[in-house]
Amino acid sequence: MLGVLYLAVYELAGCLVAERLFRRRGLQIRLWLGLTLGCGMLMWFPSLFAFFMRFTLAAQLLGAGLAVGLAVWAKCGPRPSPEAAPAADKKEPPLWLTLACVLPLTAVMAYMQYTHTLLPLDGALHTGQSTYGDLNLHLGIATGLVNQAYPPDYTILPGTMLGYPFLVDAASASLYMTGMGLRWAFIVPGALMCGLIFWGFLMLAWEMTASRRAVILSYALMFLNGGLGFAYLFDLAGKDPSRLAAAFSDFYKAPANLIDYNVRWVNVLVDMMLPQRTLMAGWLVVLPALWLLMRCVKERDLRLFAALGVWAGFMPMIHTHSFLALGLISAGVMITSLIWAKREQRGALLRGFLLYGGIAVALALPQLFVWTFPQTFAGKAGGSLRFRFNWANWQNGGLVDEYFWFWIKNVGLVYIVMVPAALMGTKRQKMMAAGALLVYVAAELVQFQTNEYDNNKLFYVAFMVMLPIAAQYLCALFDRLKGLRGRYLFAALFVAASTCSGVLSVARECVSDYWLYGPGEVAAAYWVNENAPEHAVFLTGTQHNNAVACLAGGRLVCGTPTFLYFHGVDYAQRMEDARRMFEQPAQSLDLYEAYGVDYVMIGSNERANYALDEDGIAALWPLVWEQGGVRLYAVSDRARPAG
Repeated sequence: MLGVLYLAVYELAGCLVAERLFRRRGLQIRLWLGLTLGCGMLMWFPSLFAFFMRFTLAAQLLGAGLAVGLAVWAKCGPRPSPEAAPAADKKEPPLWLTLACVLPLTAVMAYMQYTHTLLPLDGALHTGQSTYGDLNLHLGIATGLVNQAYPPDYTILPGTMLGYPFLVDAASASLYMTGMGLRWAFIVPGALMCGLIFWGFLMLAWEMTASRRAVILSYALMFLNGGLGFAYLFDLAGKDPSRLAAAFSDFYKAPANLIDYNVRWVNVLVDMMLPQRTLMAGWLVVLPALWLLMRCVKERDLRLFAALGVWAGFMPMIHTHSFLALGLISAGVMITSLIWAKREQRGALLRGFLLYGGIAVALALPQLFVWTFPQTFAGKAGGSLRFRFNWANWQNGGLVDEYFWFWIKNVGLVYIVMVPAALMGTKRQKMMAAGALLVYVAAELVQFQTNEYDNNKLFYVAFMVMLPIAAQYLCALFDRLKGLRGRYLFAALFVAASTCSGVLSVARECVSDYWLYGPGEVAAAYWVNENAPEHAVFLTGTQHNNAVACLAGGRLVCGTPTFLYFHGVDYAQRMEDARRMFEQPAQSLDLYEAYGVDYVMIGSNERANYALDEDGIAALWPLVWEQGGVRLYAVSDRARPAG
């Protein structure tokens, strides 16, 4: 209950601040921006205080106090004079359109958040297909942040700073620390953020088109995306009918993610927003930024530019890819708007963009220099930044598919109309399209992380901008075909071909169910939470679903390479040392001391992956807990029971 109240404080504060800053906008806009701002404050405010007092309960209370202070200012502070207030602009989509679009998908995502987040069944904890991997990373960051010093480090590689954007997990950690169970500390903000993303895209599409049909079409193309993978699936099913059933039961055989056929443009609901919580938070904040950017160009109001600068400046540690995409889009919009603006308007526009950029850079640079740049430019093997052409289609020194066919079969038929849609768009649409083109080119030529696949986090923001433009063009094309027999059939076939892969992928994810943590592992994590010293160090296996690290925030000698490799950090020596400590415990006492090991955990993963000398470990240290085949041995003095 306290966790719910804690979240409510931030959301109410965000709404009051938005009410003041955007008081002459429509109710939907104020409410959407306010709830989004509340999520942003929840992610950032406790961390501001954690630099001085660790990520403690006191930091949570002070963060909430700061939110309350802003709410009081918003409600009771001096009001600007009417002359200084911006002109009223309450144009927003009809309420029925918002509800009809946002509520159904929010319900679907809330259901999957519920079924995919530590679902308890017979003492074990279950998850879904897409969250089987990534959920563990986010759980470990959230539980590991509890009472940790700032800047935080990896609990799965202690001593290495956590350069991964972690603030969405900090929000879950805050709710967890203020009384919300770990499972619900992920479900509640996850469902809320998904709903706000749907709302945000609808608001952006409306701002770009003011067309009900274009909004609905672009909304479907965005969230039910999946390319032409369904054609491969149906072709395979025609030869072997069991392949259709396999798409709903086997691991990653759904049509939006057929790696064997180079179909990589996954459905954003189930393969991006649901498992990749950092991306989810990034889209939460980049959509209002894009909306503000369009309003800035239209109104040339310095206050809007300043608000956009502050908003953008806090984005890097929420989601660095979204921050980069916003910067590139802003550059494209700035250049084209200055070229096309009347001479007397250029000065106001340039001052606005300089103000926006100055504020954003001033706020973002400390985050980038502390967290992002060290891993990007100086991580494992000299950093991850490198030249790479055509994203995931470039393998072994050449293209797998012909360039345009790769994008058509991955993005879908809408890719074909992107260029003509941009050329036929309004000036504001062309400005946004120019920015999207910069993102597209950058992501096509530069690999920003160790995993080349992660460039899709840039591509999606570009396509997010382009879809309303393309949808409006398609609606205009449909109108020009008036009188042509079969145009409704053509339109239906286009929509079906554009959404079939996505619908099938969402349906498959809704029924997916995988065992994530067994009863013994769950019980071990519970025991650690209740009995182990704070920030105890554990020698465990390097499985990605490590219950001690993920459910109890335990610090490991070495965690899973599944995460560490793609974060560009060096873990090789620690991994080898962990192996020696398991297999030659008596000869590795110096390593146990060097790493400050408190406990050795032995379960099925450790027995399967090491030439384990469990008898040697049992001879050296006392067994302090055992259940379901999982054992904990106490190594350090502080880990051993008193007496």
